[in-house]
Amino acid sequence: MMAGILIWMTLVGILGDFGFYTVDNVSPPRFIFLLGPGILFVLLLFLSRKGRHFSNQLDLKWLTLLHIVRIPVEIVLYHVFLAGYIPDLMTFEGYNYDILSGFSALPIYYAVFIKNWIGRKGLLIWNFTCLGLLINILTIAVLSAQTPLQTLAFDQPNIGVTYFPFVWLPALIVPIVFYSHLSSIFQLLRIKDKKIPIYHKKR
Repeated sequence: MMAGILIWMTLVGILGDFGFYTVDNVSPPRFIFLLGPGILFVLLLFLSRKGRHFSNQLDLKWLTLLHIVRIPVEIVLYHVFLAGYIPDLMTFEGYNYDILSGFSALPIYYAVFIKNWIGRKGLLIWNFTCLGLLINILTIAVLSAQTPLQTLAFDQPNIGVTYFPFVWLPALIVPIVFYSHLSSIFQLLRIKDKKIPIYHKKR
């Protein structure tokens, strides 16, 4: 898995450095090759028995803490906006509330795995909520990109993520965060006894 991520990261980085994703007058739009492959791979992974088995072995603690990465991601996006490469809609000053997922990750981890103040249902609600926030920003990003689907931000389209190194945000970070939520949700749905503390869950 890690080797595949590194290979994909290298390939996307090279293509981004050569400006492959910045070309917007071709069909299909090259923007879809940034976001599409990673999301598709995650979905196919959950359709396979081996993929689901692998996901069920992942530690819920680390799957929760992983979302702290969304704080620096949103800070980077804000600076890309200031540079004039994405619309304000894609930042926390606009309609992107994804940074709340990052800020809440550590308190949720503490409440669930350290103090047991929140159980299975609470962690499940948090994952669904943060998944919704991720889908929200993805929708804004797609609808503001220079593709036939663009319906937002015509004065300042979403072009920033087509440049290196920002290509890694939609191509790598988004699928990892998406996968983390799905893995957590599937694991939590498999827990039948709601009274069992999450941090005592046996594999």
